[in-house]
Amino acid sequence: MVDLSIIIVSYNARIDLQRCLASLHTTPPTTPHEIIVVDNHSEDGSAGAARAYPDVTVLETDSNLGFARATNVGIRAASGNLLLLLNSDTLVPAGAIDRLVAVLVRHPEAAVAGPRLVNRQGRAELSFGPMVGPLNELRQKLLSRGHAAGIPIVTALVERSVRRMQTPAWVSGACLLVRREDAQAVGLLDERYFMYTEDVDFCAAIRARGRAVLFTPEVEIVHLRGRSVASDPESTRRAYRRSHLAFYQKHHPVWAPFLRLYLSLRGEI
Repeated sequence: MVDLSIIIVSYNARIDLQRCLASLHTTPPTTPHEIIVVDNHSEDGSAGAARAYPDVTVLETDSNLGFARATNVGIRAASGNLLLLLNSDTLVPAGAIDRLVAVLVRHPEAAVAGPRLVNRQGRAELSFGPMVGPLNELRQKLLSRGHAAGIPIVTALVERSVRRMQTPAWVSGACLLVRREDAQAVGLLDERYFMYTEDVDFCAAIRARGRAVLFTPEVEIVHLRGRSVASDPESTRRAYRRSHLAFYQKHHPVWAPFLRLYLSLRGEI
């Protein structure tokens, strides 16, 4: 019996997946755990590379199901009371997962915990935020782009924010720890989202049940933003726009027609 199931969805990201799995095996969590890789019909040998690790369970899909559906495949196959959704383009430092588990255990009112995400150079990513909506999206984009550009006042705001524990509306699905009972109570991830915003929607469903979402700076995970996106940026962009529109149709139906018109005029849907 395991306490924690680590679920990694991978699509044509063999090199990133190998690095992620290597980081998990070099200094594995002490929490009893299993690792499940859901290979989304990759064509680059990802499934075979994952099977090189004897304690990794590999589930292969017959087509590219998208992130939400593939994650749900992994969750349904998992046996842990805690579920860690982990991107293939992450590196896990020693002790990070155990500390993240400890944070969630210390906060029984919380269903979800997300860590501080940083790039290879240790620069923090704005990996959480308020509920997605027109004004909040604009604010998040300005902060993220200003931080990436190194604008001092913006970087100072972001750095101050990512160094304190808080209860945001959502944390990034790149590394998201959730209690199984809470995930099941909301019906797992909404499969209308092929890629992107499914983490925001998932956290919104959990918060609607009166459960908290935590961001903790006590834990740091490296997020490399890898190859499955870089290999086909145009398809990624289209998938993002479809999910973006689906999110507004579900959560902001008044704004959805305006978003659809805007995207249509830009030729993005």
